[in-house]
Amino acid sequence: MTTQRHFSPADRLLMQADSALRTLLPLSAHPNRPSPAQSREDAELSRDETTHIAGLMRINHTGEVCAQALYQGQALTASLPKVREAMEHAAVEEIDHLLWCEKRIRELGSRPSILNPLFYGLSFGVGAVAGLISDKVSLGFVAETENQVCKHLDEHLQQLPAADQKSRAILEQMREDEQRHATSAMEAGGMRFPTPVKLGMTLLSKVMTKSTYRI
Repeated sequence: MTTQRHFSPADRLLMQADSALRTLLPLSAHPNRPSPAQSREDAELSRDETTHIAGLMRINHTGEVCAQALYQGQALTASLPKVREAMEHAAVEEIDHLLWCEKRIRELGSRPSILNPLFYGLSFGVGAVAGLISDKVSLGFVAETENQVCKHLDEHLQQLPAADQKSRAILEQMREDEQRHATSAMEAGGMRFPTPVKLGMTLLSKVMTKSTYRI
């Protein structure tokens, strides 16, 4: 018979600190799946194309930093163990996206955004507050966040040069995973947010994308 270990609040805080370091420090974590890009051929890209792709991948990398923080904040304050476990599992899957994006950014001769610690802190706080309000709100926030991420990914896929199959493979797999997370969150009882809340989230996401494209 298996038993489930119960962690104290202090244990969970230490685990969150470890997760934050693994998210923010370069190459400090390991992917659970190989990057979809590794099976694709390198392409000859112009300087302008390389710069633009690096900016898009930097946005997506910061988005994954935010996702990690959001899930970890929600896992810290979630009421039901099954919801907490679902958040922690989703965070593990998102680590793959984080590392795939970081590797691609460096292949393009660039670096992740220096604003990542700021966005991590903000997202962690939002996640923790959502978890404190209720698991239903927390799950609804995940679903809407993932839906908006999918829209960003669709836009980025349209902007990628046809020759860049490496970045395309990464974003296509990310979109598939994110859509699954959104669907799972709603099926688990997530609240469907009203339009004003969705618009507010869209506005905040635009601040993130505009600032991290170059910085």
